[in-house]
Amino acid sequence: MIDFNGRTILVTGAAGGIGGATVRRLAAAGADVVAQARTEAGVAELCAETGARPLAFDLTDDEAVRAAMEGFDLWGLVNCAGDGGEIATPMDTDMDVFDRVVRINLRAALLMTKYASQSMVRLGKGGSIVNVSSQAALVALPGHISYGATKAGLDNMTRVSALELGRYDIRVNSVNPTVVMTPMSAGHWGQPEIEGPFLKAMPLGRWATEDEIAGPITFLLSDLASMISGIVVPIDGGYTCQ
Repeated sequence: MIDFNGRTILVTGAAGGIGGATVRRLAAAGADVVAQARTEAGVAELCAETGARPLAFDLTDDEAVRAAMEGFDLWGLVNCAGDGGEIATPMDTDMDVFDRVVRINLRAALLMTKYASQSMVRLGKGGSIVNVSSQAALVALPGHISYGATKAGLDNMTRVSALELGRYDIRVNSVNPTVVMTPMSAGHWGQPEIEGPFLKAMPLGRWATEDEIAGPITFLLSDLASMISGIVVPIDGGYTCQ
C-alpha cells in the first residue's frame, strides 16, 4: 500500500485531466498535495473535493515561479502542465507556437525542477520528481514536430536531473503516455482515418484513461520505487514496443 505520510507534493497543471487525476490519487494516499494552476478558480472544485491546497502562478514567468517556490518545503513534484501545440509538419510549423510549446513543456519544467530540487536539498530528506512526457518523445508521430521535440527534450532533462540529483537521494523519472481521449484531443485523434490505424498498431487497441496515467505517476513518486531513477516509462498500451 502506498502511503505518503503527509509528504508535500506539488502537481503542476492540476486543472487538466491527468493533473487532476494525479492530485486525487496522491491525496487518497495521504500526501499533502499542492495543486498548481494559472488561477485558483481552475482548481477550486478539485481542492474542495480532495483537500489539496491551491497555488496559482504562471509557469512561464521566471519571477512568478521563483516567488511561488521561495521557502516552500517540498518532497515531491509532478511536472504535468503541458501544451499540445499544433498539428503541423516541419515545412509549415508556426515558430511562435513552437516557442510557446518550448516555454511550457520544457522551460517551465526545468524552472520547477530547479526550485523544487533546491527545496528538497535544503530539507535533506530526499525527494521524487516525475515528469509527464509523451509517447511522442519516443516515436515519430505525424504533425507533432513541436510537441515531440519538447517531450524528447524533457526525457533527456529527466536523465540529466537523475544523474545530478541522485547524490541528494532525489529520484527523477518520466512517464510517457499515449493519447487520453478528451474533447481537446478528439479533434485530431478522433478522426476515423487517424484513430483506426493508430489503435490497430497498439497491442491493447484502446485509448488510455487519465487514471491509468496517474497510477504509475503515484507509484514512481512513492517509496515502492525507491531504487528507480532516470527512467522513461511508456504508458502506451504497447505502441512503442514494436
